[in-house]
Amino acid sequence: MSTLSAFLIGGTASGSGKTTLTLGIMAALKARGLQVQPFKCGPDFIDPSLHKMVTGLVSSNLDLRMCGESFCTNVFSERLAGKDVAVVEGVMGLFDGGAASSASLASVLQLPVVLVVDARSAGESVAAVVKGFEKYSPDVDICGVIFNRVGSPRHRELIEQATQSHCRSRILGFFPRDLTFAIPDRHLGLYMGDENPLNREQLTHLVEKVEEHIDLDLLLQLAGRQSLTLSQGKASAGKGTSTVRLAVARDKAFCFYYQDNLRILEEAGAELVFFSPMTDHALPAGCHGVYFGGGYPELHAATLSSNHEMLRSVHRFGLSGGIIYAECGGFMYLCKQINDVDHVSHAMCEIFPFQVRMKTRFSRLGYRRPQLEKDCLLGKKGEWLHGHEFHYSELVDIPKDVNTVYELEDGRSEGYRYNNVIGGYIHLHFGRSRTNVENFIHYLSRASKVS
Repeated sequence: MSTLSAFLIGGTASGSGKTTLTLGIMAALKARGLQVQPFKCGPDFIDPSLHKMVTGLVSSNLDLRMCGESFCTNVFSERLAGKDVAVVEGVMGLFDGGAASSASLASVLQLPVVLVVDARSAGESVAAVVKGFEKYSPDVDICGVIFNRVGSPRHRELIEQATQSHCRSRILGFFPRDLTFAIPDRHLGLYMGDENPLNREQLTHLVEKVEEHIDLDLLLQLAGRQSLTLSQGKASAGKGTSTVRLAVARDKAFCFYYQDNLRILEEAGAELVFFSPMTDHALPAGCHGVYFGGGYPELHAATLSSNHEMLRSVHRFGLSGGIIYAECGGFMYLCKQINDVDHVSHAMCEIFPFQVRMKTRFSRLGYRRPQLEKDCLLGKKGEWLHGHEFHYSELVDIPKDVNTVYELEDGRSEGYRYNNVIGGYIHLHFGRSRTNVENFIHYLSRASKVS
């Protein structure tokens, strides 16, 4: 049995600045020579890519609702092996999301919480906010607080006096307003880590500011107050013997993949062969099937649409009975066309006869629990899948006789099927659906390869 110290960084609300501070703390700890293992609470794809940008290590999504408690605890334990410290970035406000909240995860993993408070528009009142968070749940240990966007020495003095007088949490720091740390964003969130939204100079400056304004020594001390007992369970069995080859679309247009999903596919017997629908001119030869993840096909629609060789390759493979699984952005790519917000149409693969229309507001957002209505490559009739839905597009003129494979809890039919192609808006997580992955691999093992 081994022990480690770790902590979760939570915010009082979305927009409190916890992502920037999380990245700064991770980078500063790494600069001290520590092995920093990052994690993300919730179904987010973007923050884990930013974590990897600053730590060099894969950041796993720990989502109690989508992945289940057993998966989360085992992945947490497994990834900590050989590391010095774990940093878990929370989601939204600390208590937002019920069973899927940052507070629930901190409780399950027995993690102390560092609370980030946006002090931009208040003085002494922030102490009342901190005290309320301290009192809200006896199962959550708020060990320290960081006040973000502090404007002046006097502003700091007012906050410090009120907090020390009324709150039990230790003050870990006062972070000043500094717009040079703003990470560029777009409709689905911040830029991905692979796009290097913070350059080396900015990261170095951020580390310097974290060291100057946050007491990392105290933070590590407080995070080590409780020994964290690592479970003996294993989230993975190691890379399995490959029995099938699975082509995986991965480039700027298709970049939303849960890293543990890719690992689970490998463990089940898939050799992953990555390719780019933007720059390659055909599907990888010798593969039994294709996996299109989500991402930003709408931002790269012109490039995707102009790659006629790849469009024809995917179209032929799908219409000839080839196995394709696609979700969200990948599903959009398999449709007839994408109409952007400027009403410009871009032809896509046309496996599905739908038009996709981009909107300026999100169409749907939330956890999803699809139930299979029939046997298919994703599993057997009656089985449940687990995932999340978040997109700014919608389908136009859906045919009444369209074939679907599962039903959502709100009664909607989804998971559109044509031949051996299944696509839909829901991002599935395989953490609590291993039998479904095994079913998928079984289907692939019987498939003809891409020629």
